[in-house]
Amino acid sequence: MKTNYRTVALILVVLALSIYINLPNNSRFQTHLGLDLVGGVQALLEADIPEGQEIPSGTMSNVIQIIENRVNGLGVSEAVVQQAGSTRVLVEMPGQTNPEQALTTIGETGELEFVDFSGLSYDQAANLVDQTIVTDHNPVTTVFTDTTPTVFHTVMTGISLKNVGVRTDNNRYSVAFELDSAGAKTFSEFTSSHVGSILAIVLDKQVISVPRIDDAITTGQGVISGDFTVEEANKLSVQLRYGSLPIPLKVVTSQTVGPTLGQDSLNKSLNAGIIGLSVVILFMIGYYRLPGLVADLALLCYALITFALFRLIPVTLTLPGIAGFVLSLGVAVDANILIFERLKEELRGGKSLHSAIDLGWKRAWSSIRDSNFSTLITCGILYWFGSTFGASIVKGFSVTLALGVLVSMFTAIVVTRTFLHLILDRINFTAHHRWFGV
Repeated sequence: MKTNYRTVALILVVLALSIYINLPNNSRFQTHLGLDLVGGVQALLEADIPEGQEIPSGTMSNVIQIIENRVNGLGVSEAVVQQAGSTRVLVEMPGQTNPEQALTTIGETGELEFVDFSGLSYDQAANLVDQTIVTDHNPVTTVFTDTTPTVFHTVMTGISLKNVGVRTDNNRYSVAFELDSAGAKTFSEFTSSHVGSILAIVLDKQVISVPRIDDAITTGQGVISGDFTVEEANKLSVQLRYGSLPIPLKVVTSQTVGPTLGQDSLNKSLNAGIIGLSVVILFMIGYYRLPGLVADLALLCYALITFALFRLIPVTLTLPGIAGFVLSLGVAVDANILIFERLKEELRGGKSLHSAIDLGWKRAWSSIRDSNFSTLITCGILYWFGSTFGASIVKGFSVTLALGVLVSMFTAIVVTRTFLHLILDRINFTAHHRWFGV
């Protein structure tokens, strides 16, 4: 009995924490919804390289990391960025309202160059803004592709950038940057000997700004000025802050999911979950009577704990993810059914109620264990498949189902058994056998 009370105390603590995490107004823990529930943008990007050229080992991993940083820099929460095959990347951005800007920002290479325009007047340099260039990195030179190609020297690349941020001055937006020690030294030496010259700023082979060097810049800090809107300044800041992509990317497919469609899907999913849970509760009470009521209490505990884990980890809930959660409800009920059927067999065999509970649970445990482990193995295979081939739908389904199975094992081992002893041990089975459906 003391053991049961200790277990009840543990269950109450877990439930209290779960209720706290699940509170709607709890700002520390939030429910993260996927693209199909809140709307947003989904895009499939592919390496834009010549046919037959191989991508160096580790390059795609670097691409994924940079894209993740860029997407997070745009303020998109719970974005999904994962490799799809050997040359493609799947990107999902829930809640994104400007798909064109987002795809441009994450897909552009983001290669920054500071190019020496010495010998050109400011007007001549300004005429080169927005022109496309070709860069030869051995030696490092920049050639403008107009009717009279001119060769310029690339002073430094964006690899020396340390910090980047947007700055506003009199409603004009610019991008402030800070260089590392090596870059600061190079920048200081060049600007000290080229006061009055033009130092062009080139991004992805295109001239974006042609500032004049008014004074030597020895602090390693500077500003990229131009006729930027706030969106353009933020976009440039994100591209530079998180580095350049090692290979160019192109958009293969993209689609936008409207928030109205997402909200409609969410409402239908919630309704389906409530209906399904209600039917299960009624069935358990109708068929198993008092033990069924105990199972329903354990099932509610299961739902609270599982949903709290979704918010705590956090897990991004999508329609397939919710389907996995609903399916795991059936797994949790299945464990209780196995226990109760064994319980009824022991009671019919003349065992006392206390003994029947323990024997019923022990004899059902091997079946519960094997079936749940089989499901977990399947979830592992589905997760691997989703991660390898960019099938985020499959991946989300496997995660929620696996978490649900693990929690169902806890409720079967701890919650259901404890509740059965706590509630049924004090009942005279001989006088109330109908309460057990026997």
